[in-house]
Amino acid sequence: MNEFFDAALGFPAALFTAALVVVVCFWLLVLLGACEHDSFDGDVNTGAAGLGGVPVAITASLVITVAWGLSLTGSVLVERSAAQGTLRQALSAAVLVVALLLAWAVTRILLRPLRALFPDEPEPSRLDFIGLTCTVRTSRVDQSFGQAEVTAADGAVALVQVRVDPHAADSGLTAGSTALLYAYDDDGEFFWAAPYDAELDPRRGRNSGLGGPALGGPPTGSIESVRSRPPRTGLGRSGPEPA
Repeated sequence: MNEFFDAALGFPAALFTAALVVVVCFWLLVLLGACEHDSFDGDVNTGAAGLGGVPVAITASLVITVAWGLSLTGSVLVERSAAQGTLRQALSAAVLVVALLLAWAVTRILLRPLRALFPDEPEPSRLDFIGLTCTVRTSRVDQSFGQAEVTAADGAVALVQVRVDPHAADSGLTAGSTALLYAYDDDGEFFWAAPYDAELDPRRGRNSGLGGPALGGPPTGSIESVRSRPPRTGLGRSGPEPA
């Protein structure tokens, strides 16, 4: 037992022993809900070392644990050898280097099956709704009021704030109407919408194309051209619908 503690607290294993204590404390905090397992993902890029595809905390934990085990084994072997003085110090330094290299190689192998558990999916964005049709859920939509229901590509349904172009004629958007979301106003946090013929909705499986809106709004063309049209000056968000 004394040999184990001497090796764990001696060079080079002591470096990984301290790191292992930090790793254990971190995962205890994760279990208690005090922090998230992906807390360091935005601070460290492990992809360049071939260790990406999983949260950084998992990668670091594997490298430290494997390196600690290898360095501990190497330290015991050096301790049992007859090496003394400079030779012993050189062997200890070699154990440190070999432990790090082998830990990196072993971790790369261990991460292969784990990557399937952490698919690389882009963060959802409100801009994903641009080019989609929505269904109006309020009695009207004008320059200062309106809400609509839109279905994302993954099937999730969201209720968003919508407005119509203040320079356009009366949109005629009422509850149940179909509208096209063609731009997003960051300041007002709402979507610009235009009336749209539900029969032309490309998600219905028809081959007629996007076509023009039913009563006005953005000109005809593809979704890409609609997305590229800058919205007019945004209006602030409104309160509840007046009685």
